[in-house]
Amino acid sequence: MPHAAAATPQLLRRVNAQAVLRHIRGADVATGSELMALTGLTRASVIAVCEDLMSRGWIVELDQPRTDAGSPRKGRPARRFAFNREAGFVLGLDIGAATTTAAVADLRGTVIGRSSESFRAADIPAEERIGVIDRACRQALEAAGTDPARVLAVGAGIAAPVDRDGNVLVTQRFWSLFDVGLRSALMDLHGWTVLLENDANLAALGERWRGSGAGVDDLVVLLAGERLGAGVMESGRLLHGRGGAAGEMGYLDMVEGVGSSDGIAALARQWSAAGGGPSAGGPASAPRVFEDAAAGDAAALAILDRMSERMARVIASIASLINPEQVVIGGAVAESAGALLPGITACLPRFTATPPRVTVSPLGDAIVTVGAVRHALDYVEANALELAPAG
Repeated sequence: MPHAAAATPQLLRRVNAQAVLRHIRGADVATGSELMALTGLTRASVIAVCEDLMSRGWIVELDQPRTDAGSPRKGRPARRFAFNREAGFVLGLDIGAATTTAAVADLRGTVIGRSSESFRAADIPAEERIGVIDRACRQALEAAGTDPARVLAVGAGIAAPVDRDGNVLVTQRFWSLFDVGLRSALMDLHGWTVLLENDANLAALGERWRGSGAGVDDLVVLLAGERLGAGVMESGRLLHGRGGAAGEMGYLDMVEGVGSSDGIAALARQWSAAGGGPSAGGPASAPRVFEDAAAGDAAALAILDRMSERMARVIASIASLINPEQVVIGGAVAESAGALLPGITACLPRFTATPPRVTVSPLGDAIVTVGAVRHALDYVEANALELAPAG
């Protein structure tokens, strides 16, 4: 029978430091007395931990507030501490087949720099793909006014399954395009820790953090643009499956009334080109189809009804297998997809006995980078005492 680790002084200091840092990070300002109440530590222990965290650069001590008359308050002033949101920065990457986007965020998750770069083609050498990604990162850091040495972690989402250890599943040709050795390449170039994840999984993290699924533990996010892909959270944790392929939607080929994993944007073009497109000409995009439907165009309305039923069947298949509380339609098509919600909601009870709440994400095409930032922040918060913020 394994034995529990002994509560050594070093372990106790670590536990105490993590508790204090967690509470300071969650507040604008925290006093010594507040930290004592929140952690159960003595004043001496709280102050000792805070002094250590200040020396490491994670927190700062604030000046004492002054009275309305401009003179210091009487009595023993309470020491006031705040989280140093600029102790370092994180990068969030959304790496698709055509473009990559890099977002730089401070340690509160506020994005302060962003850059996008296009790939010459989908099938390019690994070195070229890494070079484009690195250029986007460096441009985003320049826009943020910081440099690579201050990056504490990188969250990176790719359009391929990734297992729990960050390995890309390469059983399909398209997925193999993303198996370029990004983690080791960026470690060699900049010393960065890169946390590789599936893009839909990161979308789920981002939506649960700052989207319409905030705080929902049983959540599915559907990236629904060109192809459908799902990020699945169960009891507040991401589902990966053995090889990272949980949430892949290839099974839709076998679902009646669906027949493929094509997404909303792809189908809007296909169905418009087949004779039901926008009456006024122009590009047959999802936004245009939905705009024409809102204006009463009969062909566009027929596409909207067809799309609503198809998405209801997709969501019902997910609901029958996973039983989430909420399904969110995300990605660049999310704003347009709001027009589908009434039809989806009306159709769902026909296809499943456990219909979830269906919403569209307010995060737009930033949903993956938001999740990538959250993924990197989770790593920094879990490993803060091992990381060394750059001054």
